[in-house]
Amino acid sequence: MNGTSGMAGTGGGEATRRCTLAPRRPSPLGGRKPHRDDLAAFATDDPFAVDDILPVERGCLRLLIVGINPGLWTAAVNAPFARPGNRFWPSLYKAGLTDTLIDASAGLATADAMRLIRRGIGLTNLVGRATARADQLSRNELRSGGAQLIERISGLMPAVVAIAGVTAFRAAYRIPHAQLGKQDTAAIPGWPAAVRLWVVPQPSGLNAHETVDSLAHKWREVWDDLPPQE
Repeated sequence: MNGTSGMAGTGGGEATRRCTLAPRRPSPLGGRKPHRDDLAAFATDDPFAVDDILPVERGCLRLLIVGINPGLWTAAVNAPFARPGNRFWPSLYKAGLTDTLIDASAGLATADAMRLIRRGIGLTNLVGRATARADQLSRNELRSGGAQLIERISGLMPAVVAIAGVTAFRAAYRIPHAQLGKQDTAAIPGWPAAVRLWVVPQPSGLNAHETVDSLAHKWREVWDDLPPQE
């Protein structure tokens, strides 16, 4: 494996408690990749376009990764960061957060979702509505999603939250000059003091400022900020 191998470091290892995956719907396309003509049908107002990857049990979630919102390809296969060319899964693998390179382009295998849960990793989005581009979301949608995320993490209580997209983060929490990296959560009203917060780059292939290597470095920084497991 390239880059950092395994799950070494302060956050390494799988969760010791038994953790199970919350139910997820199958891919709407039955396990095939979408064709171009399929995608428009998924540009709807459905606020739950893609299922989260979360554990059933409280106490299993260590790192909650938060995307901006699902793309149309992602909605078509009900799998996060599914569009070919997105660097999310390759960068997590290179960083050592996953021990296999996950291919979600035709849907996320239950076995892969369970591997994430056993690592203590969950995924959700700021906004659940699928769009062709993140800039099609309104400021109000992002702010509402930011408030809802605070409510959710107050129940889920991960050790660390990582939001993938600094522009959306700025809008969601009214912090116009926020930069990538670890955040001062005291600036976000209602944010649980025990939950650390990072902002990492948007991993889309359209983000010309980042590569798989640079994204992997940032994911490794996030993972290394996890407190040691008890």
